[in-house]
Amino acid sequence: MSTITTVEQLEALYGLPGEASVVKELDHIIPEYAAFIEASPFVALATCGPEGLDCSPRGDLAGFVRIQDPKTLMMPDRRGNNRADSLKNIIRDSRVGLLFLVPGSGTTLRVNGRATITTDTALCASFTVEGKPARSVTIVDVDSVYFQCARAIVRSELWNPARHVDPKSLPTPGKILEVTSRKNIDGEAYDKEWPERAKKTMW
Repeated sequence: MSTITTVEQLEALYGLPGEASVVKELDHIIPEYAAFIEASPFVALATCGPEGLDCSPRGDLAGFVRIQDPKTLMMPDRRGNNRADSLKNIIRDSRVGLLFLVPGSGTTLRVNGRATITTDTALCASFTVEGKPARSVTIVDVDSVYFQCARAIVRSELWNPARHVDPKSLPTPGKILEVTSRKNIDGEAYDKEWPERAKKTMW
């Protein structure tokens, strides 16, 4: 197996990026990029910390990531599993990467920057949904922002309903927990209780 170990080897294989790949990257959010952020209901948040890397899903109503100004984004944190892996990483290493997806669009938007976490009461309250304020708000100082071309989405046919997988063909969360807990967790009961639990704890 041939392993690439230098940037020079990599560039020899792939070549240098074209003009379009370079000029699209900015250090601030322009209206054209803002349109994708405002339309996106889903973001993948990448962080790093002493234990390694983490990439966590963030989903909410479209436009849930607020554009405070061309250099600042604000993202509410909702109820979850309380692992708080991403937030723990941000406290110890502020570098973050965000990938915005817009259902139906092949174009994705990437943002790199540095983040802080705040529990400012008024700010958390400004993100209230169904009477529930955000638990905290992640503030991202933008270092770079650029769109990603549609090839990955097109190749994967991500938005093609004909390609959607029947959830029943996959192991359920309960089944996975039953296996990983060595049957300390009743998988069938977990799955049965999940819809009602999710309804009560969505926000």
